[in-house]
Order: sequence, then C-alpha cells, then structure tokens
Amino acid sequence: MKHDCWRHAIQKELSALNENGTWTLTTLPSTKKAIGCKSVFKIKYKADGSIERHKARLVAKGFTQTEGIDYLETFSPVIKMTTIRVILPLASTNNWYLHQLDVNTAFLHGDLKEVVYMKVPPGLTVSQPNLVCKLEKSLYGLKQASRQWHAKLTAVLLQSGYTKSLADHSLFIKHVSSSFTAILVYVDDLILTGNNMIEITEIKKLLDNEFSIKDLGELKKFLGMEIAQSSKGILLYQRKYTLDLLEETGMLACKPCSTPMEYAGKLVHSKSGTPLADPSLYRRLIGKMLYLIHTRPDLSFAVGHLSQFVSCPTNDHLDGAKIILRYLKGSISVGIFFSSADSGFNIKGYSDSDWGGCLDTRRSVSGYCFYIGNSLISWKSKKQQVVSRSSAEAEYRALALAACEA
Repeated sequence: MKHDCWRHAIQKELSALNENGTWTLTTLPSTKKAIGCKSVFKIKYKADGSIERHKARLVAKGFTQTEGIDYLETFSPVIKMTTIRVILPLASTNNWYLHQLDVNTAFLHGDLKEVVYMKVPPGLTVSQPNLVCKLEKSLYGLKQASRQWHAKLTAVLLQSGYTKSLADHSLFIKHVSSSFTAILVYVDDLILTGNNMIEITEIKKLLDNEFSIKDLGELKKFLGMEIAQSSKGILLYQRKYTLDLLEETGMLACKPCSTPMEYAGKLVHSKSGTPLADPSLYRRLIGKMLYLIHTRPDLSFAVGHLSQFVSCPTNDHLDGAKIILRYLKGSISVGIFFSSADSGFNIKGYSDSDWGGCLDTRRSVSGYCFYIGNSLISWKSKKQQVVSRSSAEAEYRALALAACEA
C-alpha cells in the first residue's frame, strides 16, 4: 500500500464496482450476517514476460457463506483442453482467424439471486460506520459467482444466434451458410475463431456493449499456454511456464537428459525409497507437471506414474521427478504442432497396454491417443487398470461430435 501503482489499482477496482452497481449501502438486519472481503494483488505479464499492469481485485470471503442461505448451486463449466486441441487443427487447416478477448470484471455482470451482505471494503469511504454492502450483483470470491457469470454470458450468446455444443457446454457455434464462427469460453477468457471476420467484429462489439471487454487481438497466449501461428501451422507450447517451473525448483542450470524416465531400470513403486519429511514440495511439483501435460504428451506416462505416490512420496519418487525436470531443461520450447497441410479430418484412435506392468498390483498399464488427420488432440495414460473399451469409445464419440459440429 506504500506504492502508488497498487493504490491506483485499488481505486480503479472500487470505481468499476461502483459504476457497475455491485452493491448498495444499508444497515445490516439483525437476522443476517455480513461476510468479509479483502483485496488480492497480482501483476499481469505480457507474453514476452514484461509487466503489463498492476491489478487489484476485491474478493469476498466466500468460505464464510452458508449453503442454502447465501448460495445454492455453484457448478460452472469451462472449456475442455481437448476441445481447444480439436478447434486449433481445424483453424490451422481451414486458415480461420484466431482472436482472443478478456472480459473486464466478468463476475460482476452475473445476476445475484440470493440476498448477501458484505462488510465495507478497505478504501471505500462511507457516511456512517455501521453500514454494510448489500450485494446487488455477483462478486469475485462468492461461491455462486462463476455460475452466475456463465449463465449471463450464455444467455447473451444464445440470443445472438449461437448454439451451445452438445459435446462441450463452453463451446458456442454459429453456422450460417458458408459463414462459421466458434467461441470457446474459459471463465472470462474467450477465444474467437472462424472464417467470417465481419461476424467476429460484430460479436466483439456486442460483448463490449454488454460487458466491457478487452480486445487482445490475435491469439498468442491462453491460460499460460503460448500459441505461435504461421503459414505452416499452429504451435501450442508452454515455454514460459516451463522456465518458471525450472527456476522455482532450482533446476534452471541443471544438466539436461534425453528421456523423462530411466527406461532401462524398473519403475518405482509405492514402497521404494525413504518417505519424505515434507511431501508438500513433491505434491506441488507434480501438480505443476500435470498442467504441462496439456501440451506435452511425451510427459504423460512419466508424470502419471509419479502422481500415484503423492499421498506418501519417497526420495526415489522425488528423484524421478527431477529426471523429468532435467528432460524439460533440454526441451523447453517443445509443444504440439498443428500443421496447416490438409491431412483430412478423419478421427483415428490408438490404444495399447502392457502385461502386469504395475509393481504394486500386477495390473496392466494402458493408454490411448486420438488424432484428427495428423494432429494429436487427445491422449491419456492410465495406471492400475486397463482402459475399458467403453471409456475409449466414449472419448471417441465426444471428439467426433465436437469435430462434426465444427
């Protein structure tokens, strides 16, 4: 709070809340309890790592809400990573436009159905000390905030002629004659793609009038994943995320290795090694690696195997995780490439399994992967059980439906 940049960010946030009519100041009824709030500070970075802006977000302490009184339903869908990897090769082959939007203060646009009272936020001047904020609209931190925002956005898109995909409820499609436009929604981050730039411009104007958006132009970075586009195709990778992971773990100067596992040796099992005194480091490391799998199928088996031991990790499991970090050091910019060359839109699936590969249960280890043309879009490696034929067929049907709709 001693820095002007953060004080300016707080005042900007409070001004946006007041302009949006998020609350009205009133006295607290004797039968109600006001929830608290706090400011959360974050530095937003550009794709090249430079600082874009300082951001302050007023967040309600939703963990103090009472179910059935302050909120009812909370679930809100987001776009599946597989759906993103279905759309990108189609966009690459058909030479579609790819744009990105960010909705300013997205959760504030949701209509709040329940009556919720909140304490006066820091930095807001009031005339009387006993006043509280009666929330008229949704606010960040509330249990139902994400659901209310998604419902509001869905209603606007459906009124604009878009239809919700049956395969993914966060994928919206508008297909009129030869014009095709698709919108992929992940909370307040939107990807717009299609062959009609006029429709893309129109929907941008509509969303800006309804919610106030930030047009980020061509798609370059989404959910920590970087997107590089050229005439040859689209590359999806996580270079900055990988560098941050190596720096956080102190492995930025490590010696790289060529494989993510020591394939010549035996797989580690639950009883190998000495249990770690503090398993939190291993758990955080595996959690970050699991997010890397979205663009690194080469890590799927190794990370999936080590993730089975997060309940009681040992030094052998940590050594296996460090091998993956050394492998990442030698392949920082590796990702998935979706070629623009027309390779057809047939969906192909492959599956395989070993025999008794699990050292703990002697069950088989199996996995599968799916392609659209020559572009890899979905994969999974499963331990402890063989992937059933029905689960693989369900994945195939979901992918086929999403691709056919596009």
